[in-house]
Amino acid sequence: MHTHLDKGHIWPRNANPDGTFPGALEAVRADREANWSAGDVKKRMEFSLRCAYAHGTSLIRTHLDSLAPQHRISFEVFAEMREAWKDRIALQAVALFPMENMADAAYFAELVAVVRDKGGLMGGVTRMSPDLDSQLDTLFRAAADNGFDVDLHVDETDDRAAETLKAIAQAVLRNRFDGKVTAGHCCSLARHDQETAKRTVELVAEAGIAVVSLPMCNMYLQDRYPGRTPRWRGVTLFKELAAAGVATAVASDNTRDPFYAYGDLDPVEVFREAVRILHLDHPLDTAARVVTTSPAEILGRPDKGRIAAGASADLVLFSARRWSEFLSRPQSDRVVLRRGKVIDRRLPDYRELDSVVGA
Repeated sequence: MHTHLDKGHIWPRNANPDGTFPGALEAVRADREANWSAGDVKKRMEFSLRCAYAHGTSLIRTHLDSLAPQHRISFEVFAEMREAWKDRIALQAVALFPMENMADAAYFAELVAVVRDKGGLMGGVTRMSPDLDSQLDTLFRAAADNGFDVDLHVDETDDRAAETLKAIAQAVLRNRFDGKVTAGHCCSLARHDQETAKRTVELVAEAGIAVVSLPMCNMYLQDRYPGRTPRWRGVTLFKELAAAGVATAVASDNTRDPFYAYGDLDPVEVFREAVRILHLDHPLDTAARVVTTSPAEILGRPDKGRIAAGASADLVLFSARRWSEFLSRPQSDRVVLRRGKVIDRRLPDYRELDSVVGA
């Protein structure tokens, strides 16, 4: 429920020089400006979807970099992919942009029009600033006026002073916004003192905000400093949020790009790593909901991610009898069924990307 299909697989031609968050931002900026044509984005996006489908995924939400003029290119490609893949993977798209860019009224009006035309969602990267509250008010007014749900990148930092999650919850309540709101990352929440964190968690629950943690990417980027071993895991207060009644899930985030050098859009890998990183193994019997029913409900598709009498026979079968067996192997021999039929699970060869990212 949180991916970046437009960034996927650019690592071979523009890697993160030092593994840091600023390094990722600069590497993606340079690659986007130099290479992101419609043909390039389509080739990489389709490769990613083929991987996800072979692993058993049926629903994906992607964030699309939406700085001008990239928003026109990427949303057009996305709309084409959504139509082409509608019988295999249901696709949703979120406009991703720095919130301060809304100060350019002409740009923001055009972006809203593109998102509305393509049936997308509003997103954005929130940062602490004196203008944050007014930025959030503008965003939620635009979302309400156009019937958009909202999915934001939030507090992706180890800075204890970062509290945009609290500001978002207050803005939802202040604007009486009744659409769905999702907050991704929320890393700094785990750096706050107990009382501060508790108040924020309570506000998030009151505002009805869903939270998605990206454990693999957050461990890769957070607390990375030259010559120093990381001191924390980079993830949010997942258990505390869930205990407060907040809808929670986990997802892949980036795939083979400067924000995360690895991954294959495999929900089994995401679940296995989330169990280890977030300690979801006590109890383990209900933990699989973080990549099945929970994200499906948050994304407004409760028909996905579950097995039920009368439902489409979209299943994944594993050669494991208990959770310890399931989580100890990559399950590369899984069987994926769609409408009761076994699909071809052959993964695309990376060499297919040589024409766009280099051999």
